[in-house]
Parts: sequence; C-alpha cells; structure tokens
Amino acid sequence: MNSAPGGTLPRPVPPPTPAAETNACDTNATETNAAETNAAETNAAAPTARNDLAAALRDSSSVGLGLFPLGIAFGVLVVHAGLSWWWATAFTALVYAGSLEFLLIGLVVAVAPLAQIALTALLVNFRHVFYALSFPLHRVGGRFGRAYSTFAMTDEAYALTTGRQARSWSGRRIIWLQVLCQFYWVAGATAGALFGALVPARLVGLDFALTALFVVLAVDAYRARRDVPTPALALVCALAARFLFPGQMLLAATALFTAGLLARRALTRHRTPAPKESARA
Repeated sequence: MNSAPGGTLPRPVPPPTPAAETNACDTNATETNAAETNAAETNAAAPTARNDLAAALRDSSSVGLGLFPLGIAFGVLVVHAGLSWWWATAFTALVYAGSLEFLLIGLVVAVAPLAQIALTALLVNFRHVFYALSFPLHRVGGRFGRAYSTFAMTDEAYALTTGRQARSWSGRRIIWLQVLCQFYWVAGATAGALFGALVPARLVGLDFALTALFVVLAVDAYRARRDVPTPALALVCALAARFLFPGQMLLAATALFTAGLLARRALTRHRTPAPKESARA
C-alpha cells in the first residue's frame, strides 16, 4: 500500500456522538431557562413594589385619618405662636417626634437653651429605646432604608408593624408605611400653617385627634389578639402615672407598663410546666 508523506495517514475526525449533542442541547436549554427566569424576576419586581405601596396605603389609611387633622392642629399652633409657616414643615420633616414637636413650639418661642431642649427630647422620646427591641428592623434592607426606618419609628408605625398581622410584611412595605405616615403628618402640618390664619385660635377638640387615633389602634390590637389583661394593665399604669407623676406621665406610664409586662412574662413562664424529655431508648 502507498503511504502518505511522512509515513502515516491522517486520522479521520469522528462525528459528534449523541451524548455530546444532548449535552449541548441541555446547556442551551439551561441558559434559556435562566434568561427567562431573570426576565420574569425583573418584570415581577415593579408589580411587587406597587403591591407593597398599595398594601401600605391600606394599612396606613386609618392612621392617616388621625395624623392629618392632628398635623393641621400643630400647624395652626405654630403660626399662632408667632412663628413662620415653614417652621411647621421643618418640625414635622426633620424632628418628626409627635408630642415633642408640640413642646418644641414653646421652647423655640422662649429661645430655650439647647441643653434644655435635649433633655426634654430624651425624657419624652425615651420610650423608643423599648420600641427598638421588637421593631422588625431586620426586614428592612440597605443602610439608607434602615436609617430612615429608625428615624421614622413613631408610635403609630410601631403599633402597626409589630402586630400579628404584620409578621409577613416585607421591608419595602414597612418603609412605605412609614413614608406615608410621615407624609400625612407633614402635609397636615403644612396645610394648617398655611391656612392657620383662617382657623380660630380657640378651636376646641382638634387636638383630641391624637387620643382618638390611639383608641382606634388599641381597639384594633384587641380585636387581633383578644388579650384582656394587656389593655387592662395599660389602663392601670396610665392612671397610676397620671396621679403619681403628672409632670412625666408618658414616660412613667411606659416604664410601669414595661415592668408589668416583664413581671407578667416571668410569672407565666414560672407557672407553665416544662415539657418532659422523652425516654431514652
């Protein structure tokens, strides 16, 4: 037989095996499925954000009915105290501390020292230290989101986000809820300050909106849990603080209520028998 130059014949290239073709098809199918999954997740992100906003709007609607008129009352008080209207917007947007803002009106008008203002803020808002123990901040993502959520952790936001119905809420839903609550407050205060001259200075009952708001929140909490001892304990602590510490009722009532809850939990745990260990085989 004649041989090719070099003494050897070139080896023919084997045709692709069915297994190689199958692997190539599987790889292409996997890449296609991954691309479709990423596209589906991207398309679903916007509706999810809209759903969180719509849900937060529903969750905060009852709170808004109390915050907006209370904000109007605050704005009216600001302009009637002799301050410019923009002070109401600045207080509600930058301080955002509810009852402290009402106290700040008199402190600012009297040009109180910063040390007195700082001490007042500490005493009035010290309850937020206890709020932080159970507020679902771990669900909120991002440094900016957590920073704002901490800043906007008001009584109303805490009451709504720590209930049993809020255990499945996402971080975006919590953020939207807090944004809407602050929007109601800022919008009401700005409107009250702008049109404060049209409102009588001795308008009676407008400041009761805050009390009515917390009554509604308490009723909703009772309907969700049907726990009679907790609201009864809160009422007893409020009455005791009213007569024993009239100058610092809110702080005293919060401290008494917290101590009562801790004592109740300790007694309940002591009375509840420990589960028996299963017998070893």
